[in-house]
Amino acid sequence: MKVLILSCNTGGGHNSAAHAIAEAMAWHGGEAYVMDYLTLAGEEVSRLVGDGYVHIVKKTPLLFGMTYKLGMVISKITRKSLVYYVNGRMAKYLNKYLKDNPVDVLIMPHIYPSETIAYMKHKGMKLPLTVAVMTDYTCIPFWEETDADYYIIPHESLTDVFVKRGLPKEKLIPLGIPVSRICRREISKEDAREKLGLSTEKKYILAAGGSMGAGNMGKLVECLLKSTEDEELIVICGSNKKVEKHLKKTFGSEKRLTILGYTNQMSLYMKACDILFTKPGGLTSTEAAVSGIPIIHTEPIPGCETANCKFFGKYGMSVSGTTVKGQVQAGLRILYDEKEASKMKENQQKNINKMAADDICCFIREHLNDK
Repeated sequence: MKVLILSCNTGGGHNSAAHAIAEAMAWHGGEAYVMDYLTLAGEEVSRLVGDGYVHIVKKTPLLFGMTYKLGMVISKITRKSLVYYVNGRMAKYLNKYLKDNPVDVLIMPHIYPSETIAYMKHKGMKLPLTVAVMTDYTCIPFWEETDADYYIIPHESLTDVFVKRGLPKEKLIPLGIPVSRICRREISKEDAREKLGLSTEKKYILAAGGSMGAGNMGKLVECLLKSTEDEELIVICGSNKKVEKHLKKTFGSEKRLTILGYTNQMSLYMKACDILFTKPGGLTSTEAAVSGIPIIHTEPIPGCETANCKFFGKYGMSVSGTTVKGQVQAGLRILYDEKEASKMKENQQKNINKMAADDICCFIREHLNDK
């Protein structure tokens, strides 16, 4: 089985899901490739789209939130949006690529290539089995104008949300959001700390910024340092060099604080630490839940992150607060309330399918001949 996974660089979550599926496909004997499909039109196109999206989210989150809400309105009153027609322009590039490099399955963990697929179907272009994978705990604008053969959604309880947005119920498959196998590896907190050179006696608080930042990380770090005495704080800034530089300049002398940039040991840190402060991204939150660490959600970027935060809170898989102080207070309460922390981990195990990537592969293999 040859699989092409079409993603693009608008934040790290979509690519993480893509690589998790590719990893599972290889594990199950398949052949899977991840492609930033915008590069088919040129590296410059991919860079402009990716950098532009990230810039808007980082610099003007309120504008992003307004655009998201506007998209929800537009998608209700128009048959096809500008998003559909813009991504439709990628059809000629993808069609040529598939003719030269035929595959058995196309997987889209992003709406942009899904819109292109819908355009290609409308134009009668030949396509293999197409499977869209949702990476947020809601139905974002314009999914209803796509036309995949199947849609992998994060949770069974969200089925009605997607149906109300216009997706056919018979195409919705509630298997979960795919994460890498490394997130579910069995390792004790003590062994994880030993590998990272951390003390087995102390309490560790982890704060993660991710590829798109985590709100005002400086205020969070300041509040955590003021609200604690002996606890150790580890901050992972990901690819956000600006945040990393600012934190090191402002808090570099703090002995209880460790500031890191990008690390490929994120899953190990989640296994080693006691609580996690993170933005409510769909992938980040799912990875944390699979890792089994109590989650404190920081301020969401308006839009899908707001929905993610509500979903996790509804099922007792995270806590949050309307202010940084409130978030810190909620986190410290869980840090020292073993019963509440255990209940949250139990809720995570109950509601998040850690085997989603493998289940997606098995589902696709079973339905390969549906076309």
